[in-house]
Amino acid sequence: MKFLRTALFALLLAMSAAQTGCNLPDGRNTADVPIRIRRFDRDVYRLLQADSPAMQQQIAADYAPLLEVIGKSLFRMDGTQRPALFERLLNYYAEPTLNRLYRDALEQYENVETLENELGNGFRHLQSQFPAMQIPAVYLHVSGLQQNVIVADSLLSLSIDKYLGADYPLYRDFFHAGQLRRMERACIVPDCLTAWLLSEYPFSGDGRILLERMIYEGKIKYILHRACPQLAPEIWMGYTPAEYRWCRQNEKMLWRLMIERKHLYTPDAATTARYFSAVPSTFIADGAPGNLGVWIGWQIVTEYMNKTHVSPENLMNDGDCREILRKSKYKP
Repeated sequence: MKFLRTALFALLLAMSAAQTGCNLPDGRNTADVPIRIRRFDRDVYRLLQADSPAMQQQIAADYAPLLEVIGKSLFRMDGTQRPALFERLLNYYAEPTLNRLYRDALEQYENVETLENELGNGFRHLQSQFPAMQIPAVYLHVSGLQQNVIVADSLLSLSIDKYLGADYPLYRDFFHAGQLRRMERACIVPDCLTAWLLSEYPFSGDGRILLERMIYEGKIKYILHRACPQLAPEIWMGYTPAEYRWCRQNEKMLWRLMIERKHLYTPDAATTARYFSAVPSTFIADGAPGNLGVWIGWQIVTEYMNKTHVSPENLMNDGDCREILRKSKYKP
């Protein structure tokens, strides 16, 4: 069974809606490969309005796999306990602030046809690179700002209340400026593709070792940037243009400090975690953005792929991080 992942993705990307499409290798348009999004969000809101046992039974029948995931991810309860789960759902969404959030999300995502086309295009690209990869059933739900994407088995569900735009009033009480610029509709496709690839290829290395985390994160970024190559690298990183320029200008210094401080191979969970935090990396230098481990890992993997030309599938299955670094000949 696929690992259940409740994803609070720090890599939410700020971009314009015109930039979100992803391209298939054969040049097909997004409209050629749509995904049908299943509107759990809409049906649950109708249940809130009616509180009908017959509607509960219909939702239980239509959304059985998702209900189990929602029960575990939101309420830490067995989704098969249907009466108790529906009671929790109804009480949860009846809270006035959350109910308003729910209504606003439904209004903004009343029409999802463009989103279906873009998601279909992106997932088909991944499937073209990974032939055995299953395309998930895609749902929408409202989590109450608890998560962005949940993944389990053959399904993926997007929490639309996390993508109402940086200027949505309620967000200001819960999220800092860096997070706000990543809570846009245009972030949905990258986040969904990322969540699915992470669940297909979960991290299996030693999380205490910086190089292992860096190479894994770099693989994810490399594969997904190829799926949507027209998106600028700073967008994938969630950086401002100035932050991305800082990384480019200081790449040599960053790599030198990692080596001089013996951070690359030393199993130190606390130090490694600092390289993957979204907060500014002041432990490296003033002006350094967060997630520097992700960015350097992406540069290493890109050099490796440019030199070896292995397939994406072979890349994701190769767990020898030191050999990937050696063959990349990375030297900024």
